[in-house]
Amino acid sequence: MAASCREFTGLARPAATRQPQLRRSRNELCFWPPLEQQEPGQQGRRRKKPAGRGVTVVAAVSEELPRLASTAGNGAAVAGRPPPPGKVAVRAALTVRRKHKEDLKEAVAGHLDALWDMVGRGVALELVSTKIHPRTKKPVQSGRASIKDWSQKRGAKGENVVYTAEFTVDADFGEPGAVLVANRHHREFFLESIVVESGLPCGTVYFACNSWVQTTGELPDGRVFFSNKPYLPSQTPPGLREIRDKELKDLRGDGTGVRKISDRIYDYAMYDDLGNPDRGKEFIRPILGGQKIPYPRRCRTGRPPTDTNMLSESRVEKPHRIYVPRDETFEELKQGAFISGRLRAVLHTLIPSLIASVSAETHNFQGFHHVDNLYKEGLRLKLGLQEHLFQKIPLVQKIQESSEGMLRYDTPSILSKDKFAWLRDDEFGRQTVAGINPVSIERLTVFPPVSKLDPEIYGPPKSSITELHISGQLNGLTVQEAMDKEKLFIVDHHDVYMPFLDRINAIQGRKAYATRTIFFLTQVGTLKPIAIELCLPPSQSGEPRPSKVLTPPSDATSNWIWMLGKAHVSSNDAGVHQLVNHWLRTHAIMEPFILAAHRRMSAMHPIFKLLHPHMRYTLEINALARQSLINAEGVIESCFTPGPVSGEISSAYYRNHWRFDLEGLPADLLRRGVAKEDATQPHGIRLLIEDYPYANDGLLLWSAIGSWVESYVQLYYPDAGTVQNDDELQGWYHESIHVGHADLQDAPWWPPLSTPRDLAAILTTLVWLASAQHAALNFGQYPLGGYVPNRPPLMRRLLPDPERDAAEYAMFLADPHRFFLNAMPGVLEATKFMAVVDTLSTHSPDEEYLGEGRDEGAAPWTGDEEAVVAHLVFVADVRQAEETIDGRNADHGRRNRCGAGVLPYELLAPSSAPGVTCRGVPNSISI
Repeated sequence: MAASCREFTGLARPAATRQPQLRRSRNELCFWPPLEQQEPGQQGRRRKKPAGRGVTVVAAVSEELPRLASTAGNGAAVAGRPPPPGKVAVRAALTVRRKHKEDLKEAVAGHLDALWDMVGRGVALELVSTKIHPRTKKPVQSGRASIKDWSQKRGAKGENVVYTAEFTVDADFGEPGAVLVANRHHREFFLESIVVESGLPCGTVYFACNSWVQTTGELPDGRVFFSNKPYLPSQTPPGLREIRDKELKDLRGDGTGVRKISDRIYDYAMYDDLGNPDRGKEFIRPILGGQKIPYPRRCRTGRPPTDTNMLSESRVEKPHRIYVPRDETFEELKQGAFISGRLRAVLHTLIPSLIASVSAETHNFQGFHHVDNLYKEGLRLKLGLQEHLFQKIPLVQKIQESSEGMLRYDTPSILSKDKFAWLRDDEFGRQTVAGINPVSIERLTVFPPVSKLDPEIYGPPKSSITELHISGQLNGLTVQEAMDKEKLFIVDHHDVYMPFLDRINAIQGRKAYATRTIFFLTQVGTLKPIAIELCLPPSQSGEPRPSKVLTPPSDATSNWIWMLGKAHVSSNDAGVHQLVNHWLRTHAIMEPFILAAHRRMSAMHPIFKLLHPHMRYTLEINALARQSLINAEGVIESCFTPGPVSGEISSAYYRNHWRFDLEGLPADLLRRGVAKEDATQPHGIRLLIEDYPYANDGLLLWSAIGSWVESYVQLYYPDAGTVQNDDELQGWYHESIHVGHADLQDAPWWPPLSTPRDLAAILTTLVWLASAQHAALNFGQYPLGGYVPNRPPLMRRLLPDPERDAAEYAMFLADPHRFFLNAMPGVLEATKFMAVVDTLSTHSPDEEYLGEGRDEGAAPWTGDEEAVVAHLVFVADVRQAEETIDGRNADHGRRNRCGAGVLPYELLAPSSAPGVTCRGVPNSISI
């Protein structure tokens, strides 16, 4: 019976610390009888608790404990009993977070737990010292103690409840470095922290847990939590070494088996669950990952294959939960906000879907006022649906009556200051540097632009744009002079879309071009679009590509054509933004680094402590994306131009363009040619577009993050040897590349990890991507993209062409307004898209923002005072950045963020209230 728990830690407790009055179990470390066996690997990882939650240290420990620390060493009593000579009294205070709401099953389980606790089947703890016993060479352990007041506090009020356990240990016990916790109740509980106080020389010891503790039925060997003191592997106290290694081994698992929701195992898999071949051929999707279609890895679930394709993993459909390690799931406030968003999405899409099935006349918007009515009267008046139709659909009537407010969309910010701004060319240009996707614009260095695609397949590589097209828009400059003066810029989506256009345009109700747009930088710092190229694939391989070149309009007809051209460009840009810059370059590429961090770095590791807040919720939101957003016929396929080739477009960019060494902000700006190195500038680079809000503000946060990370790294890595000899650190980075990004592991551009400077650069990039970069690309989706005519996610018609379709061209001439709207997404596509991006643009109430303090509860995030001081400097730097951003938004010289009807740029302003605010930089990719 003793083998299992010795296997857990490899340790035995010295006889001097045993308490014979407690029942002996399988071995020294596992002092609770197992209810059932399951495969090892369940030990989990702590999560930082939400800001504002928890209680203060004094409240957590109770009023008696400050006195205990000063008197216990002199023979003071615990619970009124003085300890024997040579012994010291110790008390542990556990802060447990309760659920806001309990269903009937949970309430019954809670009552059973209280009864179970009264008969000695409660929650038990054991302290593990950082010391080893001089004779046995095993860690010194306390006696075992049970929480004594669980049942009494069953009816206590408040979100957090503090329970206590009491120990008596030898005076030379040493510092408690770990706590073993066994939950012998019927349900899991969320443990925020443990505070251990005593008369020991070490004083108060803090354990920041923030983790779910499973029952011994799920986790026979219990949980282990380490104190908040950081230790490099080589500095691990002797008493904690084997526990540290064993915990990491369990977190990695053995790569087999189907994961249970309660598991805490981190492992890798390919994206083989996006399709569902069992539903039919139209739901088959290629596996993302491997040499043919390279892609980052995602969290493994171990589900069995589908019936019709052994290479595809079976799916878990809503509302069933998809596996992520237990501590990665949304906490209650976040879950509530997400469910509320889903409800809004259901209401906003259910009604248009039902209506479309009742009345074909409502499939298209009949006028711009119908679009406006989405934000005014709501869905009923928007569609002009007669009362008798509502009477035929009782469910709709019921929802309309009970949830009328939820049926009305909020007015997007893009309409709030100037309802017609989206029609202007300068606004079209402004959005390339201050909009949803400000990371695609590049400096034009070759004219005409040249494709990098195979000319034998896609025809001559040169663009059809000539100097004649744009010479009149350059303020008297030639094209070469304009390029030399760094005045020409381009948003080029040609090569992203061209290989897939035939398949996209074969989809009913979907039409697209491969687009290029050239911009001229005006004297006042704004961007003016001067040419749009719309390309289609050649009819035969190698032949010239059909293309249209549009220039700013000169009459009514060309004005409508120009508007349609800009709409196609925006549709291209929306797809690249969602599939490449947002999903791939933040969500997907971060997941392997997160998995490897949990698998290879202990919770005691200082670098794990640094990264921890920047990993929160990412695995969960990515799993939900696989379930509902990027899956076959999911939201992305349904609402965006690429449709079923979305994954392949994302993979093509990963294979051909993504480079980790160029994902940091300065490197990315230099790569795109929109900045030049300049040591005289504050951030070492000079922006060629001086008023570039994303880059201006981003550099402030990049600098603050870089300074914080560098100062933190210096605390633990004084030289290259400490970096190179840190096995956990090197294992994390190696596994992130060679397993998590295995398809690109041989690329020569991966940065080395040999010096403290290397480490700081890698960490700065990861923190930037998880926080500021994701925020810039995510939280403006509804405020800036929720008005579909401004930025249609897909188009349903090509430009009217009298040679291709004379009748269609005649319709366009007769009613260009109607033609434009019919080229946009229909009612169902538009409202579904709007509902989803509204949810994705929402900050939850428990959001944790960049630069916030990390010690709102009972246990500080680290026991290293120098690290705390360094973080306070970071907090001050972020606050200063926010003040600077506020000042820039009031500067009328910055015309891309201030002026008549111009929206301020706040996506990189760090703080935010809950909801859709178009600002706020969370620590992590959490939505």
